[in-house]
Amino acid sequence: MPLTATIAVYFVLLPGSLILDWAGPAEAFRIANQVLKADSKSAGFDLRFIGPAAQVPTSVWISVANVQPLPDALPNPSWLVLVGMPGAGIDITSEPARQTIQWLQGLQPGKNGLRLITICAGALLAAHAGLLRGRRATTHHQHLDELRLAAPDCDVVANRVFVLDGEAGSAVASSAGITTGIDLALHLIAQHCGAPVAAQVAQTMVVALRRGPQDPELSPFLNHRNHLHAALHRVQDAIGNQPAADWTVPRMADVAHTSPRHLTRLFIEHADIAPLQYLRRIRLAVAEQALQAGRNVTQAAQLAGFSSDTQLRRAWHQFGREGTPSEVR
Repeated sequence: MPLTATIAVYFVLLPGSLILDWAGPAEAFRIANQVLKADSKSAGFDLRFIGPAAQVPTSVWISVANVQPLPDALPNPSWLVLVGMPGAGIDITSEPARQTIQWLQGLQPGKNGLRLITICAGALLAAHAGLLRGRRATTHHQHLDELRLAAPDCDVVANRVFVLDGEAGSAVASSAGITTGIDLALHLIAQHCGAPVAAQVAQTMVVALRRGPQDPELSPFLNHRNHLHAALHRVQDAIGNQPAADWTVPRMADVAHTSPRHLTRLFIEHADIAPLQYLRRIRLAVAEQALQAGRNVTQAAQLAGFSSDTQLRRAWHQFGREGTPSEVR
């Protein structure tokens, strides 16, 4: 979805918080802001770190200072991130944990612009606060049974990278933990800032984009980008930002500063697709988004860069879409 507002992202840090659970997603959001700034756009995320203590020892014993107190209220919109702690089980009897759970009990994910994000065993804190009642969620495989006990009325999903609950996942988003928190952050960045921004963040972080065995196919903006070739990423970024432009292989080659023949070799070798095939996939994705937003077939074709309705319909069937474009509306 297009960027509409700056999201206040609150990371809740308790003593022993796993650094990678929160530092990885935080870096992804920070880099997304850099990408947006480079495109003369306002920041998508305002990162804030809160907790029951001003200084928090982490999982690797280094302390984080200047942690802000748990706020009385959260602005609209806000994302609240709960992260895991090391150990076979989560101790909820400590004073910091009790304070945090009590604070969480006053929140309502899915209302007033609040989205709850849990990473690894952070789902246990949410469960003990009653925030996962009637929800679908996942956690680290070592904590699945613990989560079922803490939230018996939660649909606990195993073997998933992340799980979204609520309309478009707007209420609760949970991930299995550690590196999957970055996968979830990339997905949320794509939702809020657009898939091309998420792709640039993944490229900067040198992250191989992954999905769970039951997750839907990755967005075409993210497919064919599991490589490290800077010139090829530059071309893919340009196509993603202006899919309706008059793209030809020579024009793409100018962006990559190489010859058209060499660019074709680069696409096939590193992205496993020919350049014009990649362009058609991106344009088809743009057309689908336009149709889902209520545009007619002619409007969708023009927005995506297809020369005619017929060309859109031809691409629709070429890439195995069911039905016809007009049936999407």
